[in-house]
Amino acid sequence: MLTVDLKKMEQGNSIFEREVRKLETPVCQLFLDEQGRAAPVAFNPEGKPLNARVAGPVAAEFSHLVKASGNRLLTAKRKNLSPATGRRVAVLFSGGPAAGGHNVVAGLKAVLGGQNILLGVRGGPQGLLAGNLFTIADKDARRILNTGGFDFLGSDRTKIKTPEQFAQVKKICDKNKLNALVIIGGDDSNTNAALLAEYLYPEVQVIGVPKTIDGDLQAGKFLPISFGFDTATKIYAELVGNILQDTPSSRKYWHFIKLMGRAASHVALEVALQTRPAVALISEEIAAKKIPLRKIVDSLARTVIQRAKKGLRHGVVVIPEGLIEFIPDLTDLLKTLNDLLARHVSSLKSLTLAKRREFAAKELQSGQAALFKSLPDYLQEMLLLDRDSHGNLQVSQIPTEKLLIDMTAARVKQLSPGTPFSTNSHFFGYEGRCGAPSLFDAAFTFNLGLTAGSLILDKRTGYMAALSDLNKGGRVLAIPLTGLINVEKRHGQDEMVIAKALVKTNSPAFKFLAARRRAWSAADLFASPGPRQLWGPAARQLPISVALNQGYASLNFKL
Repeated sequence: MLTVDLKKMEQGNSIFEREVRKLETPVCQLFLDEQGRAAPVAFNPEGKPLNARVAGPVAAEFSHLVKASGNRLLTAKRKNLSPATGRRVAVLFSGGPAAGGHNVVAGLKAVLGGQNILLGVRGGPQGLLAGNLFTIADKDARRILNTGGFDFLGSDRTKIKTPEQFAQVKKICDKNKLNALVIIGGDDSNTNAALLAEYLYPEVQVIGVPKTIDGDLQAGKFLPISFGFDTATKIYAELVGNILQDTPSSRKYWHFIKLMGRAASHVALEVALQTRPAVALISEEIAAKKIPLRKIVDSLARTVIQRAKKGLRHGVVVIPEGLIEFIPDLTDLLKTLNDLLARHVSSLKSLTLAKRREFAAKELQSGQAALFKSLPDYLQEMLLLDRDSHGNLQVSQIPTEKLLIDMTAARVKQLSPGTPFSTNSHFFGYEGRCGAPSLFDAAFTFNLGLTAGSLILDKRTGYMAALSDLNKGGRVLAIPLTGLINVEKRHGQDEMVIAKALVKTNSPAFKFLAARRRAWSAADLFASPGPRQLWGPAARQLPISVALNQGYASLNFKL
C-alpha cells in the first residue's frame, strides 16, 4: 500500500493535492440552478454613478465605457436570463501570483459551459501580444481546482500601453476570433483592462478580476478585499506565530520581520491582528503622524529596555515592506539625494562610494546631513547607488529590518548600557504568494470566475467582478472600472490609474490594533494561529481586518 502511495507522489500527486481537489468549494446560492449546478446570472444597474469625478480627461479617455455603463454598479439577478452562446473567451494572469488564481479559471470554465470556448493565455500580457493561446478543457479545470500558484498559465508584468501594443492585441483578438478577454490582476492590471475595454469596444468585451496579496485593491463595501490576501496573511501569520512561540522558548532573541506589501500595510496589519507581536509598525500611521526615524528607533529601544526589566529579553517587530517610503525625514532625504545625484551625475560617476558619501554629507543641509551621517555605512552607500530610468532609488532593495536592528541596538546601548539585545532578521514575501488557497480564497475566486463568466454571457464590458456581504451568503456585483480610475502624477506625468487602497488610520481594524498595542508590548500576549485550515472550525475564518472594517458580527464567512 505504501508503495502505491509513493508512486502517486512521484507523479506529483501528493496526498494533500489529491484531497484538496475533492474539497467542496462554497458557491453563492444565486449561481446554483435547480440541480445544484453552477449557472450564469444576469445583471441590472443599481444606484447612482460610483464616481462623480468621472469627468474631464477620464470621461474623454473612456467615453465609450462611461456612456455604456453610466458608471453605475451592476447587481446580479437570477431572472430573465438568456445567456449568449458561441463565445470565444480568453483568460490571462497579470503581475505577481496569488493563491486562488486557478479557481478563477475553473469558475469561468464552469459557467461558460459547453456552449462557449475558454482559451488560456500562456505567459501573461506578453503571451497575449505573442498570441500564445490554447483551449482549456474540462479536465484542465478539474486538475487545477483548489491548487496554488499561477503555473497553469504563467504570468508576467508587461504593461500594454503603446499604440503598437494595443494594435497587436486587437490583431490577436481578430486572429483568434475572441469575443471576450478576462484579465486577472491588481490595480495596474485592472487599469490596463479598462484601457483595453475602451480600445476594443464594442467588438471584444474585457472583464477584470481583482488579485493582489497586498490587499490594496479594494472598493469599500462593494469589494472588501482582493483575492490571495487571506491565504498569504494566514501563511505569514503561521510563520510569525511560530517565531513568536520560539521567543519565550529560547528567551534571548528579538526578531525583526519584514512582510510583503510595499505600497500599503494591510498585510502587516492583518498579521499583527492574528499574532499580537510586541511591536507592529504601520507605514500609513507613521506618514500621517510625521514620525521621524529617530523617534521610531527610540520607541523600539525603549520597548526593548522595558521588556528586559521584566525579564523579557525577546520579542517580535513586524515591519511593512514599504516602510522606508513613509518615514517623512527619510523620504525628504531620498528626494534631495535623487536631485543631488541627477545634478552631479557626470562628476560622481568616477568617485568611489566612500568619496560619494563625503560629497553628499558636505552638500546636504545641516538637518539632512545629520540624518545621513546617523545611518549605518552600508545604508549611506545604498542611498548613493545609481538610480533607475526615472531617477529613483529602488527602495524595495533596502533592508529596512536590518537598518532598524542596527539603529535600535545603538540606541539601546546609549539609553541602557548592558541591556541584552540579540537579534534575527527575516523577510517573508514569496513564501505567501503561491500556497494552496485557504477555503475563503478558494470560494472567493471560484465565485469571481462565475461572476466574470456571467458578465461575458450578459454581454457586459469594462467591469471588474466583485463579491460583497461575505458574511451573508455573498452579493454578486460588477464594478465599472471607470468608477475606480483617478488621475495621478506618476514619474512626473499625469496618468489614469486605479488608486491603491491604503490602511486608514481611522478604520476599525487599525483602531483595534492601536487600542491593544501597549498591552502587547508590555507582556507576552502573542497568538500562534498555526497553519491555514481547509476543514474544521477555523476553516471559514475571514481576515480579521476585513471583518472589522466591514462591521461583520462574526469572523466566519458564509457563501
